[in-house]
Amino acid sequence: MVIPPKLRKGIKFAGITAAILLASVCIASVVSERVVVQAAAGRLYDAPSDVPIHDVAVVLGTSPKVAGGRPNLLYEARIDAAAQLYTAGRVKCLLVSGDNGDLRYNEPTRMRADLIRRGIPAKDVVCDYAGFRTLDSMVRAQKVFGQNSFVIVSQPFHNERAVYLARQRGIDAIGFNAVQTQLGLGLWIRERFARFTAILDINVFNRQPRFLGKREPMPTDADKCEVK
Repeated sequence: MVIPPKLRKGIKFAGITAAILLASVCIASVVSERVVVQAAAGRLYDAPSDVPIHDVAVVLGTSPKVAGGRPNLLYEARIDAAAQLYTAGRVKCLLVSGDNGDLRYNEPTRMRADLIRRGIPAKDVVCDYAGFRTLDSMVRAQKVFGQNSFVIVSQPFHNERAVYLARQRGIDAIGFNAVQTQLGLGLWIRERFARFTAILDINVFNRQPRFLGKREPMPTDADKCEVK
């Protein structure tokens, strides 16, 4: 089969364009990975006893269930880690931040209930109902709940990105790592994209939280850390 010259040129151009795009994606992924990892270097902890004492830990939300209705191991591990951190006396209050986008889905309320079931006093668990994205959770913890220094509770891959976002917004944040099961390919790819997007949100778009609302500072006195 003889390919017409114009078609050959078109195929060649498409191939070159695809190669350039692929190379650009790879470079962007490598650069964003390095930036995020460096921002979190030395700021992530695996043992509760190693975590410097803070007033507040921000527990990042995720769906309690996965496809098929099975328990989400990432969610369960975050709740366990938050309870361990509080019980070890490393934080006074837990700010559970997640998606409350509609009446049928409410991450913060579920997180608070599960923490209370693990023995955390109800008065020491505060809900942030507008943590729709990691950036939203970080900025709202600072601007709505009055925290400029806190512990982030999530898995290591998520903590790295959250610490990067927090530090870029002038927050002195560290991370406490929940148990991380092996990441599937889909989640790994999603996180690579999320890291690149995080850098764009900070350095290009100056992205802001979807909602801020009135100031609700959390008292530093654990006895007064009550849900609003």
